[in-house]
Amino acid sequence: MVFKKQNYLTNLEIAAFCEQMSMILHSGISSLEGIAIFRDESEGFGKEVFSRMYDTLENTGSLSMAMEDSGIFPAYAIKMTELGMQSGKTDEVMQSLCEYYTREETIRRRIKSAVTYPLIMIGMMFLVILILLTKVLPIFNQVYRQLGSELTGISRSFLNLGLLLSRYSAVLIFLLAAAAVFLFFFLRRPSGKQRFFRLLRRIPLFAHIQEAVSASRFAAGMALGLESGLDTDQSLELSAGLLTDEVILKKIEICRDKLAQGEGFSESLEEAKIFTGIYSRMLSIGFKTGAADQVFKRVAAQYESDLDDRLNHLISILEPTLVAILSFVVGMILLSVMLPLLGIMSSVGI
Repeated sequence: MVFKKQNYLTNLEIAAFCEQMSMILHSGISSLEGIAIFRDESEGFGKEVFSRMYDTLENTGSLSMAMEDSGIFPAYAIKMTELGMQSGKTDEVMQSLCEYYTREETIRRRIKSAVTYPLIMIGMMFLVILILLTKVLPIFNQVYRQLGSELTGISRSFLNLGLLLSRYSAVLIFLLAAAAVFLFFFLRRPSGKQRFFRLLRRIPLFAHIQEAVSASRFAAGMALGLESGLDTDQSLELSAGLLTDEVILKKIEICRDKLAQGEGFSESLEEAKIFTGIYSRMLSIGFKTGAADQVFKRVAAQYESDLDDRLNHLISILEPTLVAILSFVVGMILLSVMLPLLGIMSSVGI
């Protein structure tokens, strides 16, 4: 395997490692021999990581400690591996982790795709408007002067704005670059992400999307915990550690309070409104039949499908809306200079 030098592995890299490790353990090969295989087949930074993992594993006999000492695995993967070792289900936990991080990558890509397209559209819209203001309007102004007139009213305001942007273009570019750099580093910090998602939560469309993402991650975490042999309380605690959405975290706290009062787990989930009615009923049946982990998997998959539909719906709304806004602004700018020009030309008999 080839790993890039970074703080943590990507979702796909973790999924690939867990899948291969699951196959190695399932075939009867020890974890130490498995890490040795990874080490021998890797190069560069990956070889350094697996060499360090091999030394730790050889000294401690703990795969989870080896993963922790490597410094590139997230805490959740390390904790679940430790639990898998304690329950004797390391190969099964590794396969479940593979599925979990594959699902996380799918969600990440869908959200990225849904966000990237509107941003590109907005960027193109501003670029077209900027060209009109700074390049096209000055040409119309010269035409008006040759005809013995000047731009007035709203067209004059657009021209002044274009001249202002041209005069201070270097300052504008610097400010935009500084804002982009600030936003980049701001979103890399956990507190920055929380504030950003808190802001998006106030927008109804994005609130529904964030709700689906959080519910899917929670359900996937619960499925993985229950599959690994944890009880519902332990699975609930670990799943809460995966989430940053304050809304669902508050709902999980309500669920914990209900459990402390002696209510059943499925009833506590329903009263906390973590899931909608149909999913709550599915989980209630799952707990009664002893298949809660499988039902949580299905719920996670359903929320993922629902997320896909909501993202497609968001794009279907944003695309025509942005096109309409661009067409309106461009049309307004052009009409503000074309209509007076037509009036002047008709008055002089052209």
